[in-house]
Amino acid sequence: MEPLRRRMRVRFGDLWIADSEDVMLLHEPGRYPVAYFPRDAVESAALKVEEYSTEHSDLGLTRWFAVTVRDRTTRRAAWCHTALPEHARVLDGHIAFAWRAMDAFYEEEDRIVGHAADPYHRIDIRSTSRHLVVRDGNRVVADTWRPAVLYESGFAPRWYVPRADIDESTLIPADGQTFCPYKGLASYYTVAQRSRAAWSYIDAWPEVGAVRNMVSFEPEKIDVDIDGHRLHLEPGQTVLPHGVDRGLDPDELLVDASERTVYTS
Repeated sequence: MEPLRRRMRVRFGDLWIADSEDVMLLHEPGRYPVAYFPRDAVESAALKVEEYSTEHSDLGLTRWFAVTVRDRTTRRAAWCHTALPEHARVLDGHIAFAWRAMDAFYEEEDRIVGHAADPYHRIDIRSTSRHLVVRDGNRVVADTWRPAVLYESGFAPRWYVPRADIDESTLIPADGQTFCPYKGLASYYTVAQRSRAAWSYIDAWPEVGAVRNMVSFEPEKIDVDIDGHRLHLEPGQTVLPHGVDRGLDPDELLVDASERTVYTS
């Protein structure tokens, strides 16, 4: 548990129900970080205690709240720990909100999606002159001397290829997208008969703009060689579900423009 050291706000309906510069961030092994707000930074009238509690293996008894604003109510939308052990006293009197139960979380005026930002999750992108070749059997799908490699905390390196160095006739758009809280929305491609063997952050977020609209290929599904050496799928990070809201999916981003309004105080 540590201070987030950023102003964070929570929106539900047309009301800011939490607003604080003193948010605490809880890290648990293999789980997404969770933001806890001081009780006095939460709109108390929005919280209704439920006759429901759970037991956290490390943090003790957990009391749950419904969140109500005007005629709208979401059950089990917030919680606090009411019998904290000594080592976790810093969370005493703090409230956490189920991410998907709220309409939006913000840092200052920027919406944060997926989960609270993890200050220890890092992405570095490096350009290189190594020779990358992608093949579907004997057919060359991509051949480049200017790939970019993306290093992300806990994950295997991913190699991205400029579209000019790809035979784009081999890329068939596939149904479905996935969402990364750090990179944005990923679109997928079938390569020959290899389903979803490639992907692209067509409109990658500014923080990873160096790979915007480039294409990465899955070495588990198609042959990828770097300097003549075959790549193999490496173990990546496995993230466990957390609470009631841990589905990372595009629905959080694919909303009407009216729902993407940036609210100001």
